[in-house]
Amino acid sequence: MKTILLVDDEPMMLDLLSLYLSPLGYHCIKKESAIDALNFLESNTVDLILLDIMMPDMSGLEACQEIRKNCDIPIIMLTALGDKTDIVRGLNLGADDYISKPFDEEELVARIEAVLRRSTQEPERTFKGLTLIQDSHQLFYKDHELSLTPKEFGLLSLFLSNLNRVFSRELLIELVWGYNVSTEDRTIDSHVRNLRDKLRKAGFPADEYLQTVWGVGYKWKGQA
Repeated sequence: MKTILLVDDEPMMLDLLSLYLSPLGYHCIKKESAIDALNFLESNTVDLILLDIMMPDMSGLEACQEIRKNCDIPIIMLTALGDKTDIVRGLNLGADDYISKPFDEEELVARIEAVLRRSTQEPERTFKGLTLIQDSHQLFYKDHELSLTPKEFGLLSLFLSNLNRVFSRELLIELVWGYNVSTEDRTIDSHVRNLRDKLRKAGFPADEYLQTVWGVGYKWKGQA
């Protein structure tokens, strides 16, 4: 079970976050100030921190800076909607990601899973003859190497790490393209189409596994 430290000066927000995450198997620890969170971390370990930026006494940005002096626990900042300055500062101070309030539950969970996956990323992933090597950004099907663009590689890595999970186009843009990127849905369709074509040409039955979920997005069908 993964442990998440929730840090926010609003008790209702802490309760809401815990309500979303606890049923998914996360152990949630709630702290109402950055100082309490830092004191807790002196003698406890967690897998990830959800850290609000706007708090009295000590801001989330200051807390992030202090945490980074001692450890590399993944941190996701909770920010006010559209506050780009705080987002940039948080990322420069060592935060791994951010999410704006009010947030969508699906996006929150996806961002948490993506950050946890990156922090514990397997160097190599295999599926039905495919071998994806993270460090060198290489993909092989049996003994044949496929040439993928960075975005195609990112999409395939995300799909293989989340078998049977349906990703909306909007969420794929967020997770693969990055922060505040203006990318249209048809860009996702184009990259998925190219990825399928490359897999097919190598002899892999792409249509059986990389499936379109009409009106929603895409998923990779399979068993771990």
